[in-house]
Amino acid sequence: MKPTLILVGADKGGVGKTTTARALLDFLARKNILARAFDTENPRGTLHRFYPNITQIIDLGEVRDQMKVLDTLQSDAVKVTVVDFKAGNLSTALNIFEKIGVLEAARSGDFDLALFHVVGPSIASLDEMGEVAKYTKGMDYIVARNFINETNFFEWDEATFKKYFAGLSNAREIEIPKLNEMAYEQVDLAGVTFTDFVNNKTAKGADANFSFVLRGYVRKWMNDLNTEFEKLELVKGLLAPSTDSASSEGGQ
Repeated sequence: MKPTLILVGADKGGVGKTTTARALLDFLARKNILARAFDTENPRGTLHRFYPNITQIIDLGEVRDQMKVLDTLQSDAVKVTVVDFKAGNLSTALNIFEKIGVLEAARSGDFDLALFHVVGPSIASLDEMGEVAKYTKGMDYIVARNFINETNFFEWDEATFKKYFAGLSNAREIEIPKLNEMAYEQVDLAGVTFTDFVNNKTAKGADANFSFVLRGYVRKWMNDLNTEFEKLELVKGLLAPSTDSASSEGGQ
């Protein structure tokens, strides 16, 4: 299998990029696809908090940490790598990757490269799409419209979004559906993965006492995400069409 590098980021803060990375890691795990992750929110590491066993906290501005990610793509037994860029760091990170030849190597077929560009309901988020377009040639470029946060006050409507999206020749679009606020907060307070919350398990695998109702909201959200992630076929050769769902992973 060819290595796959999946980047998740945004230049605008507060759009839910780490939530998207968490959902993606859960999806891969449900598919029995091993993945490793790098959290560039140094030193706090929000992604690391939920996936401590597979996630390293790094400073992407440090050469030695760039080497941890990139020099091991071919040699590591785990062939899927997810990098969660800290808020405001997407353009900077892509510029670094362009300068040191990462993007060109992907274009040459050395590995598969995908970018999840998480956008919120602001014109600033849409402007980012045009700004990063110069980097996206030869990669899977996914615009992830994240509705998980409160989105009652859109600065753009659907026609505005389509106008921006039409200018991106190789972009694909998915939606991260809205999750009930109380359910999201409870998963966060529990410090567990979405899958463990649905399965009523603690981070150490012990039985928990999470709300039946809130687990139902998370289960439905995960099922909807399955549909969005499935259609991307990011990990080529490994993601076959599936009939399973989050609801099959554990009873209520």
